[in-house]
Amino acid sequence: MFAPLIEARLRDEGFDVVSVAEDRQLRAGSDAKIFAWAGAECRRVVTENVQHFDPLLAIAIRAGQPTAGVLFTSSRTFKRSRTNPEPLLAALRAWLLDVNREPQLVEWLPAAPDDSG
Repeated sequence: MFAPLIEARLRDEGFDVVSVAEDRQLRAGSDAKIFAWAGAECRRVVTENVQHFDPLLAIAIRAGQPTAGVLFTSSRTFKRSRTNPEPLLAALRAWLLDVNREPQLVEWLPAAPDDSG
């Protein structure tokens, strides 16, 4: 799990991010509670869990509830390797810095542009 490491790195860079894994109350909550918390706090959920969070978003929209946006990631794009969180970290950083991005309720995190040359 990258979440605590990525949260720490992004916070060190000045981004206002929260990791569910680092918050005892959030970590103990269901996906529905995490989603409701994010909506109430005007935060976005970043997750691979499309199966749970896509329906939660649809239910919230139909009910007219405060809705957190969801940024889905994919293990196909960001290989799970505890030793190399850099591709996911770079993509999140690029997404957070993209001031021209038109916010959507549902987005998929693209790989960061290759800036190696």
